[in-house]
Amino acid sequence: MEIKTERFVLKEIDESYVEDILRIRSNEVINQYVKRKSPKTNYDALEFILTIKKKTQNREILFFGISYQNQRNLIGTICLWKFSEDRKTAEVGYELLPDYHQRGIMGEALKSVLDYGFNTLKLQEVRAYTHKNNNASQQLLLKQGFVVKEGAIDEGNLDNIIFTLNKLKNDNIER
Repeated sequence: MEIKTERFVLKEIDESYVEDILRIRSNEVINQYVKRKSPKTNYDALEFILTIKKKTQNREILFFGISYQNQRNLIGTICLWKFSEDRKTAEVGYELLPDYHQRGIMGEALKSVLDYGFNTLKLQEVRAYTHKNNNASQQLLLKQGFVVKEGAIDEGNLDNIIFTLNKLKNDNIER
């Protein structure tokens, strides 16, 4: 499956994207705001890709690589995951190589994934967790209509702020 935006293709990843995934997920600028075990080798990146493929097949996650329409290489990723049992709520996650920041890329990708989540998957709410110091991510979420979920705490990372977007709110956002 793939989603096309005005400038980009959001596409499923496979083993042929090992080097791109390694470059994205091991990037120090991206990882300063994320708690995760970063891949160190192509083998680590391949392991991640195989895990994502399995979770995609089991409908646990929707994971897309982001590339310009006329290029093959991935410049970032975006996903919907942590679906609720009734599949009405999911979490969105995203990352973009620093060379591509501040170009409206993630806004375009996020808008498309949210539209797909709300209109095709029939989600009622999408959550996003972002580091309290990641101002660019916070601004991206606010621009897309997300609001801070006051009083909510991410037990896994106390430095995160939790944002939510409800379908009704999403339907009223002008983009």
